[in-house]
Amino acid sequence: MVFGSIISSPRGSLSLQQVLSLADIYLEGASKATDPDIAMVLCHDTEVSLTQVKRAAKQTEDKTMRERIATIYIGLGELLDDRGHGVEAKAFYKKSEKWGGSVQKSDQPTNSSRLNSVVQSTGDERNSTGTTPVVRLSALGLSKQSSDIAGMPQHVFPKNVRPLAIEFKPPEPDTRLNDTPQLASCLALLQASPEPEDILDISARDWLQVTIKEQDEQDRLKTLATDVIRAFKRDEFKDSSAVTEVVYLAPVLESDDFRYLLKEFYTGIDQSGLLDIHQLEGLAQLIQGADPGYLDSDDLVKILGLLSVRLRDTHQQSTRNLYQLTLAVSHVLDAMAEANVNGLDRETIHEPLSSYLDELKRSSDSYLVYQAAYAYQALICVPDNETLWQATLRRTGKVIQGVLGLVSAAKALDLNGFIDGLTDIQQGLAGASEAVQLVIATYGSATSLATSGQKFFDSLKEGLSFNRQCAWYVALRGADTLIREGQLADFRKLVCEAPCRRDVAFQWGVCQRLGDIAANPAWDMQTRQSAVSFLGVMYRDDVQWGNQANIKQWILSILIQLSSQPGGEIQFVTFVESLLEELQKDGDAKKQALYRLCRESGPCTLPLKVALPTLGSPSLLDRVQERPDVEGNLRQLRRQRLKEHGSAVYIPPQAKTNLQARDEERFPLMEKVEEFLAGDQKVFLLLGVSGAGKSTFNRQLEYDVWQTYTKKSGIIPLYINLPAIEKPEHDMIAKQLRKIEFTEPQIRELKLHRKFVLICDGYDESQQSHNLYTSNRLNEPGEWSAKMVISCRSEYIGMDYRDRFQPGNRNQRSDTSLLQEAVITPFSMDQVQDYIGQYVSVHRPLWEADEYKKALDLIPGLKELVRNPFLMSLSLEVLPRMVDPVHDLSATHITRVALYDQFIEHWMERGKKRLGEKNLSPQARAAFESLSDEGFKQNGIDYLKRLSVAIYKEQGGQPIVRYSRYKDGNSWKADFFSRDDEVQLLREACPLTRNGNQHRFIHRSLLEYGLALAVFDPEDWKEKFIPDPALSRRGSTSSILSSVVHDPSKEEPATTKQEPDLCSPLAWRIFVNDPSVLQFLEERVRQEPLLKQQLLDYIEQSKIDKKWRTAAANAITILVRAGVQFNGADLQGIQIPKADLSYGMFDSAQLQGADLRHVNLRCAWLQKANLSKAQMTGVQFGELPLLKQESKVARSVYSPDGETIAVVLDIGKIMLYSISTWEQIWTLGDHDGEVFGVAYSPNSSQIASCSQDRTARLWDVETGECRHILHGHYDSVRDIAYSPQGDRVVSASDDKKLKLWDAATGNCLQTFVGHKGLILSVAYSSNGNQIASGSKDKTVRLWSTETGECLQVLGGHTATISKVVYSPQGDAVASASYDGSARLWDVATGECRHILKEHSKTVEFVLYSPKGDQVASSSSDKSVRLWDVDTGICLHALLGHSEAVTNIAYSLQGDVVASTSIDKTARLWDPKTGVCLQTLVGHSESVTSAMFSPKGGQVATSSKDKTVRLWDVGSGISRHVGGYSSSIGKIACSPNGKEVATCSNDSTVQIWDVETGECRRTLRGHSGKVFSVVYSPQGDQIATSSWDHTVRLWSMETGACSHVLSGHGREVFNIAYSPHGDHIASTSNDKTVRLWDVRTGECQLTMEGHTGLVFYVIFSPDGTQIASSSWDNTVRVWDAETGVCSKILTGHHDPIESIVFSPQGDRILSASRDFRARVWEVASGECRHILTGHKDMIYFITYSPTGDQVASASRDMTVKLWDVETGICLQTFNGHSNAVLRIVYSPRGDTIASASFDGSMRLWDIASGECRLVQDFPGSVNGIEWIKTPGVECLAIVCGDGSVWMCEVTQEGGLYRVRLRWSSMNNALTVTDAIIQDVQGLSRLNGQLLIQRGALLL
Repeated sequence: MVFGSIISSPRGSLSLQQVLSLADIYLEGASKATDPDIAMVLCHDTEVSLTQVKRAAKQTEDKTMRERIATIYIGLGELLDDRGHGVEAKAFYKKSEKWGGSVQKSDQPTNSSRLNSVVQSTGDERNSTGTTPVVRLSALGLSKQSSDIAGMPQHVFPKNVRPLAIEFKPPEPDTRLNDTPQLASCLALLQASPEPEDILDISARDWLQVTIKEQDEQDRLKTLATDVIRAFKRDEFKDSSAVTEVVYLAPVLESDDFRYLLKEFYTGIDQSGLLDIHQLEGLAQLIQGADPGYLDSDDLVKILGLLSVRLRDTHQQSTRNLYQLTLAVSHVLDAMAEANVNGLDRETIHEPLSSYLDELKRSSDSYLVYQAAYAYQALICVPDNETLWQATLRRTGKVIQGVLGLVSAAKALDLNGFIDGLTDIQQGLAGASEAVQLVIATYGSATSLATSGQKFFDSLKEGLSFNRQCAWYVALRGADTLIREGQLADFRKLVCEAPCRRDVAFQWGVCQRLGDIAANPAWDMQTRQSAVSFLGVMYRDDVQWGNQANIKQWILSILIQLSSQPGGEIQFVTFVESLLEELQKDGDAKKQALYRLCRESGPCTLPLKVALPTLGSPSLLDRVQERPDVEGNLRQLRRQRLKEHGSAVYIPPQAKTNLQARDEERFPLMEKVEEFLAGDQKVFLLLGVSGAGKSTFNRQLEYDVWQTYTKKSGIIPLYINLPAIEKPEHDMIAKQLRKIEFTEPQIRELKLHRKFVLICDGYDESQQSHNLYTSNRLNEPGEWSAKMVISCRSEYIGMDYRDRFQPGNRNQRSDTSLLQEAVITPFSMDQVQDYIGQYVSVHRPLWEADEYKKALDLIPGLKELVRNPFLMSLSLEVLPRMVDPVHDLSATHITRVALYDQFIEHWMERGKKRLGEKNLSPQARAAFESLSDEGFKQNGIDYLKRLSVAIYKEQGGQPIVRYSRYKDGNSWKADFFSRDDEVQLLREACPLTRNGNQHRFIHRSLLEYGLALAVFDPEDWKEKFIPDPALSRRGSTSSILSSVVHDPSKEEPATTKQEPDLCSPLAWRIFVNDPSVLQFLEERVRQEPLLKQQLLDYIEQSKIDKKWRTAAANAITILVRAGVQFNGADLQGIQIPKADLSYGMFDSAQLQGADLRHVNLRCAWLQKANLSKAQMTGVQFGELPLLKQESKVARSVYSPDGETIAVVLDIGKIMLYSISTWEQIWTLGDHDGEVFGVAYSPNSSQIASCSQDRTARLWDVETGECRHILHGHYDSVRDIAYSPQGDRVVSASDDKKLKLWDAATGNCLQTFVGHKGLILSVAYSSNGNQIASGSKDKTVRLWSTETGECLQVLGGHTATISKVVYSPQGDAVASASYDGSARLWDVATGECRHILKEHSKTVEFVLYSPKGDQVASSSSDKSVRLWDVDTGICLHALLGHSEAVTNIAYSLQGDVVASTSIDKTARLWDPKTGVCLQTLVGHSESVTSAMFSPKGGQVATSSKDKTVRLWDVGSGISRHVGGYSSSIGKIACSPNGKEVATCSNDSTVQIWDVETGECRRTLRGHSGKVFSVVYSPQGDQIATSSWDHTVRLWSMETGACSHVLSGHGREVFNIAYSPHGDHIASTSNDKTVRLWDVRTGECQLTMEGHTGLVFYVIFSPDGTQIASSSWDNTVRVWDAETGVCSKILTGHHDPIESIVFSPQGDRILSASRDFRARVWEVASGECRHILTGHKDMIYFITYSPTGDQVASASRDMTVKLWDVETGICLQTFNGHSNAVLRIVYSPRGDTIASASFDGSMRLWDIASGECRLVQDFPGSVNGIEWIKTPGVECLAIVCGDGSVWMCEVTQEGGLYRVRLRWSSMNNALTVTDAIIQDVQGLSRLNGQLLIQRGALLL
């Protein structure tokens, strides 16, 4: 009878013992239940029942009760443990221990024995207490480990986050507000009036602090809110946007305004004919967000009455409308429940509404059924006026108490209390008489859902209740509150611990809320993915979350909808799709069938709730503030621009950080621009060569920004074609907006209240020199708010281009940190392939993709051309008409200008065809026929040329022509744009585009091509001098436009001479600054001998008539760029002012009397040129003269004002120079020992120096006098520094002391004692209050300058401190140490902030950047490293020096870092990217220091070579007209002496014409460095070996690779042809020698035996033997036929560098790193002689042509000559200053030429041993070959800088002379032996420079 009494009584009325008995019953039922879901529900109800028992036990401290609770927990743990829930069981065991229980964790009994033991253990208690023992299953939903119990992973909602909030930008006082959310945020802050420190957003805090003191501003904001409400009343439509706007304001309105708005909503709903869903939803949100004091019960009752009537009247609404209605009613009821409304009229409101909701249960729409149930639950929370209320209250009092208490407290939710409240509700329900039956029914329903396969909505209805209060409703209300506040971790806990967790309605609601979170992009990605993962867990885990089919289907429906959201982020959609793929395989066959059903059905039609609708335009607030509507125009502009974008082929470009960066260091450009748009930088400079794709990218960027544009985001993309804007330097944005028809009020509105990203295209085309950011005053107060992306062709910007783009204003220095730049890199081959695929798909050309790819693979040089996107598009269009894929494509040659020729021809032909098919008027048809008869194509091209010339002549090259018929009818424009029939037809046929009255070429390069074509059109010469059959195609007769091969070297020279033409564009405009025009013309020069001759004629004419000087200046500029060399040329009297001769070759040129005014001669080769009487005013060399000193220069220091420079010599002298005159002012020479330190005072008037002589001295800069000698130190004074004010000086000494001196009097003010070792470095803080010192005692000390007290001892270094320096802010100190690290220290605390320890050797120097955000450190490990000050992370390792780095310096702006090294170079680096900008080469000894001029533009370097050099920053970038971009390894001469071949680190081989210097072929195919190149004996083939493990054989006739010899396993170092040319031998790092058949490419022999890499291989003269040398210190001799090793020559102790057979083949010479060479007898293998005498390794050895002598070259800087028979050293040739790398005998054998790493070539007379000639080159001389050509002997030379040189060697009267024949490039100014007698206008400094470089003043 106990059971009956329990289940028939309300749980609240049961005694504690009865509740425990009930728990016991539930536990026993759970243990017997076979269905796991039933067991879990019973456990759940057990927990609910025991709540009051736990409370009572805590209050009474009843020990017996506590023991029983502990026992129950043990039973529950064991039960769950047995069912496989170990984690949950563990939680209950812990709870048992908390209540005093003891758990046995070994020998766990079976389930039945465990339960019996629990029941048995409570039997005694029942006897003693007289009640039924109870076992409580409690912690299922309430323990702290509930997340584990529910199977929820810890990464799902791991923490609470900040709630979603409106982005708040505080307005300025009395300014117009941007939108209503901003107004609402302002009023909310004012109402809350929190303490400032409680507000996280600093801008909001600052705004509030100001505004709370401004009552007028507060009143203005409140008035605006009132006005918005009044405007809402006046609004006729009251659409969703208007409703949204007032809903934003509702929570912050004054009481009167709120009630006014409430009335307006009520009236609108009441009086509307059709139910207004927006107002209904707005009413619900209005009530939900209202201040509780603003609402009373009458209002809410009245509203609900209205809703009840409207619902009854709208039952015929569509299902979707019904859903929205029911949803809105739910919100209203939620608000009423929250407001604790009661006493509803049952008959008129409560009953009809509940009846209507109950009817919806029969709906076939499951979503509507759920929403109806939710609304019904809300209705239950709003009690009616039934008279039996007291009885209901008595029965379910706990339910109502729980509901009202929880809902009313929702805004300040206490999670644990909330869950306890849910338990109260559950208790109230369980207390009803049907409690047990309800549990059973619920389980039965759950079971049926899992097994019966009922339809979704039928299943759902079984799980919902329409007639009783349920805890799930209250739980979901609490969940809403947690989500709204961002308390997602608490939301997770609530869902997992709620007693109703397994309730189908609760799960349905949870899923919907998770879907809303996942769909809302305002949440961060992790949060959204957590929501998706939560759904996945609920779907997968049937044990924890049940197996209700309706919930599973709802989850899948949500996930499918999320995966198909329009505009969804790729990362998120991919995450959802990945989960769906996993769920596809989850569960049994039925579950998988359910998955397939959902997938086939697609996403549900019910949209997931994301956020409030966007505001209208104009919004209510706009109207109140009289703001003009701009959104309509912006939407129209957006549609127009998106439509114009079209579907053109687009390949996302890659970019590099700057012009000096390598193309391999690329990144996706769009990603970088997106980072820029999201960051703080203001200007993004986009550079790229012509045709690189800048405009295409800009249009794509505009498209992408428009795609994501919303009024809320507010960033407006404005594409501005700069050439189309008149004077864009002023009011550029307004001018563009006027063009697209924005009104002046709209423009003002946009200026004051909107943000832009300006996409400015064509900076160079608009011929700008202004800083458009500064001149348009962007982002200044009251001006346009904008970021700028601006593009410019890189060839037009010059060196100091950043000044034209850096943000700043007119009163402040520009800020380099606000400028970001990128340079578009050429297409990679993958991008080329993608472009081809897209092009073929879109345009359907004559060729297929495979044919294009074949052409790219076979046509030489075409791959390089098409890496330019515009040339790519041209190529794909014209290739099918240019070449026949059936012919040998490898013999086809295509150039850039040839592509343009064919493109224009094709365009004109297509235009003619289009016009011929057009329905023309009779007059136009007649004009068309006339043009066609004359040659339509040629007429069209003539039109293009004439128009191009006119644009340059009349508009200075400004590409856009504005034509108005009335204004310009009589101007030059009418010739091209009038309505004349012929003009109109030609215009339509030309590649022009029109926008209104603006005309331009479709691409800027076509304008430049047209002008170049006007200078020289090959077609004009074809018509005059070439037979008609050859006229079928345009272009050069020398260029290849088909598969026919033309060899320019075999062409007959032109016999017809073109007279110079003063009408040529070259005669009336200097084109030096138009590189694209020059590029077209220089290509023509290479193809057209006639053009070359024409340009030479211009130069010749300038000698006699100055009217030709402009043409001559252009002509010689073009020729120099084309690689034409003027060595030995007669240029006397030429007039070429302003020409660009940089990098030109003028060896021995006759330039007497030439007009060279303002000519650019940077890096020109003027050796032996005669410049006598030349006019040289304003000539530019790019360098200043060096300062020669009497001893080594230790360092040089600029004065702070940039007027003087102090040069410190190692002999104790300081030389002072004037910067303006570069003359010596004073010699400060009183020190008796080496000067260790020099410093200028801040005002530049004084110099302090310290010396080995134990003194410091103060010098007067103006007089050079020593003002004070600072005595007091007892050892060398190592360092010295001025205070920031300049009134004090501190010195550091080896005597372990610091001394502080008065700079005016020289008195010692303080002595700082404390260091225990000598002090190497001292520094002043920026405020002058502190001094830092670094010592050999491994510490840094900080000292007070006032007291002399040691403030901090900074310990941590483990070796000597070499340098200390303060940060610019003075809050930190950096130290460098010999322990290989640098450290950053906090001045205030003395703590080490960061240890910078990536150097591998001693750190010599450390330096802060000017802004203090970076630290640079230099080391003897040959590197400089840049570190981030905040994080201590190494940003960049600056690698490139080959020896230790001696010094570093930052430029004044911090945008360049200079480093100096023992390797004799200085380098300039970009600190942002770590890229080397320049290598400054010229010093001949170690470079000791570098310092930037305070005035900018120059850097001074000091060296042990006794010089100081002054460099123009930016002048070290060479122009390549041919040759390599990297070092050349080997050179080989063809047997006939007509060609030389060179190989390089860049994986290419080039073939050069010995006579002309023309690069005939570039052989590409190797994928790594090419080590060796050699000609076959017949000269018809060359072989190359490479790092890529292969040997390649190339045909010299076609340049094609005939064989790839693969087989070696490592790098192939060396190759040699057999004397007959039928075999090749190769050596490799794989320790083998291989013999290959040249004809078949097969490997015939593999010779193994060496134990180290095999470096060198040679054939014997008769070809029967092969010799190889190895790093195993041996030479092996092999039989060439069998591969058998016949001899092993041993004796060397180090690797062997070189071997050679004697001319007779009986001996072998070997040279080794062991400083010795050996002579071996081949027959016996004996060593005949050991050639000793060298003092370092021997690089090369060779026999004389007669075989009686041997010459060797060594790293000891000497060449030695040996007698073969005796082994005696005959001669030692001394003179080189670095290693000698290569030697070669002259053909006669009487002279030796030596090549050295010191950059020189020397000729030695063998008989006398004298050096007869020294020739310097700009880089190390790596290779040299002597060539005998008809009439003269030549030396072919290759240098480390990638250049190739051909020098003629003559001998007259015993004197050798070298005359340069040609060079592939030149990187240094060379004026050795140039005559500069009586030159006019040459500046003193330039004259001094020339004299220093070897020019002669005769």
